[in-house]
Amino acid sequence: MIRAAYFDAAGTLFDSREPIGRSYARIARQFGVDASEDAVAARFREAFHASEGLAFGQGHRADEIRRLEREWWRARVVATFEPFGRFRDFDAYFAALFEYFADPAHWRVFPEASETLLRLKNRGFKLGVISNFDHRLYRILDGLDLARYFDSISISSEVGYAKPRREIFEAALGRLGVAAGDAMHIGDSERLDYAAAEAAGIAAVLVDRGRGNRAPQIEARRAKIASLAQVIEVTQVFGSA
Repeated sequence: MIRAAYFDAAGTLFDSREPIGRSYARIARQFGVDASEDAVAARFREAFHASEGLAFGQGHRADEIRRLEREWWRARVVATFEPFGRFRDFDAYFAALFEYFADPAHWRVFPEASETLLRLKNRGFKLGVISNFDHRLYRILDGLDLARYFDSISISSEVGYAKPRREIFEAALGRLGVAAGDAMHIGDSERLDYAAAEAAGIAAVLVDRGRGNRAPQIEARRAKIASLAQVIEVTQVFGSA
């Protein structure tokens, strides 16, 4: 019986207001680098997917984690802009970019997210976040008025492991005091959310907004849905306490 529902964050609960590549390129022009949005987006995807997850192992102090987070992102941005010339002041550009994506005003909540979380909360579910993100996620969730729904927030930089590692799911389960068999995880990545949750023994739900208005595809403890609004239907099939 499902007693807890975990959610991925970016891409699942909320998304950037403009494409990431557009933001990177637009802000870069203010610092002397003129590159096309499409070229920057392609380089960012390449740099991001070639990297190790945003996690540094366990035992770090909070201030050290914050430093490591910035260094991790700085390396991704350096790799992204390597083909596009020199910045007048790269450190100033990176500081502006890092702060830009920390501002909740530059993110938007998917329309059905808040209602879905409220309905789950009212039905007695424990709710958590499991995200490959850094400490900025706390400010974003709070600013988007989503933090109030969650009983725990597990981010990879603090847990020390990033999805698809089993350890981040185990840490999140421990924080809510539930067993894997009593939990579900909802996310938009086939590899990092759907397959990884299933491998950890958690019921897995993939949000595929490309499905349009199709009904949920549900089998055993797996489901594919077109929007978060269909999570409620999935819980009814999975069974909930």
